[in-house]
Amino acid sequence: METLTMIIYVLLIMLISVSIAIGIRLIITLHKVDELLENVNDKVHSLDRLFEIVDLFNDKMSMVGDAVVGFLTGGLKRVFKDRKKRYDEEEEE
Repeated sequence: METLTMIIYVLLIMLISVSIAIGIRLIITLHKVDELLENVNDKVHSLDRLFEIVDLFNDKMSMVGDAVVGFLTGGLKRVFKDRKKRYDEEEEE
C-alpha cells in the first residue's frame, strides 16, 4: 500500500511540474502574440491616413463624375427637347 501512495505522489509531482511548464510556455506564447498584435495595430494605424486620403480622392472623383453626368444629361435633354419642338412645329405647319 505504501508503494502505491509513493507512485501516486510521484505521478502527481510530475503532473504538477508538467502543468507548470505548460503554463509558463503558454504565458510566453501569449506575450509574443500580444506583441505581434500591437505591431499589427500600429501598422494599421499608420495606414489610416492613407485610407483617409484615398477615401477623400474617391469622394472628389465621384462628385466630378456626377457633375459631368449631370452636364451631359442636361445637354442631351436640351438637344432632344429642341428636336421635339422642331418636330412639333413641323407638324403644325
